[in-house]
Amino acid sequence: MSDTTYTPPRVWKWEPGNGGQFANINRPVAGATHEKPLPVGKHPLQLYSLATPNGVKVTVMLEELLEKGITAAEYDAYLIQIGEGDQFGSGFVEVNPNSKIPALMDHSVNPPQRVFESGAILLYLAEKFNAFLPADPAKRTECLSWLFWQMGSAPMLGGGFGHFYAYAPEKYQYPIDRYTMEVKRQLDVLDRHLADNRFMAGDEYTIADMAIYPWYGALVKNRVYEAAEFLEAHTYQHVIRWTEEIDARPAVQRGRMVNRTWGEPSEQLPERHDASDFDQLQINN
Repeated sequence: MSDTTYTPPRVWKWEPGNGGQFANINRPVAGATHEKPLPVGKHPLQLYSLATPNGVKVTVMLEELLEKGITAAEYDAYLIQIGEGDQFGSGFVEVNPNSKIPALMDHSVNPPQRVFESGAILLYLAEKFNAFLPADPAKRTECLSWLFWQMGSAPMLGGGFGHFYAYAPEKYQYPIDRYTMEVKRQLDVLDRHLADNRFMAGDEYTIADMAIYPWYGALVKNRVYEAAEFLEAHTYQHVIRWTEEIDARPAVQRGRMVNRTWGEPSEQLPERHDASDFDQLQINN
């Protein structure tokens, strides 16, 4: 243990700029920082997001609903550039007072319904369209248990491991060891479960898979944090099998493109307003 010892003061004081890669958007208070209304497109469902793992959950869900033939799930997806502070605009804060993506407005109901937190959005859409949520009470409970497992576990992966391993301005052994141990334990939880189950809730693909896949599937495929080797991700064979099966789904492939502004140009669709946008993307690339 070689980290410099830190003695907390009696009262913590915020030092702007102290926080690594995302220091410019981190602050200890909530609320809007500027006036900026949100655009509203032609569809009842309006999504304001970015293709981080939490954002991908919802675009995959919407594309899966459309793949299923549920035309009422058509949506507009607007880009929220969190690095530029779009999430602190007045319009976004009205939809999500917590200033985190994704955020959804459903204009098919009166008054329009806001939905924030990715897990809540998945559950809202599943119940609204009666899809990807098992009807059987036991299977539904299993699905929701895994959905909430992800919501509780991923902060250890993202805000914990991801921050200290990939984004912190300085590398310290203690927090990296602490969060690496927890992430490997989580991967083992998934691997053991998927050894006996095709999907998270059994043989049925559900919102539990859509919640867990963008985080842990991306992790074992080295799409986040460039940590697959460090974590020995190749040893979690059942997680890899499950990830590759989900990767192959056309709706997932589309959902991963929406609100994406990095990587290969052919995989970036910063805004999505119609199914034909994907065809146009391929033509342009």
